[in-house]
Amino acid sequence: MTWEPGRDRIAALLEATELQRVTPDGSVAQTLLEDAGRHLTTAAAGLSSGDLSGAYQLAYDALRKSAASLLEVQGLRATSRGGHIASPPSARRLRPDQRVAKLRANTSRRQATRSDVRQLFPQVRAT
Repeated sequence: MTWEPGRDRIAALLEATELQRVTPDGSVAQTLLEDAGRHLTTAAAGLSSGDLSGAYQLAYDALRKSAASLLEVQGLRATSRGGHIASPPSARRLRPDQRVAKLRANTSRRQATRSDVRQLFPQVRAT
């Protein structure tokens, strides 16, 4: 697969081993999307019950899996070196920004707010 927009960025991520080429697998991508949907449903329940940290963790994971599904269908996968940060231009709008990632890492010390959780829902649904 080739990527016209962002071709140089994809090449740089591949060269830096933040992304790797894989055989595209629609069933893996579908499983990731189904997981993301379940996580989002459970996050909504956590939001309703007041478990904001748990809801944020699940919503973040749903976002990550949605982005990973986009990579998968394009024959790409983030490596452990690239982790949650590596994403192609087609997934850039889904890539968690630094504030989102830092909040996720710090939810044991800082309580997520309802607004924090709600901001992730549209990003996940965009896939």
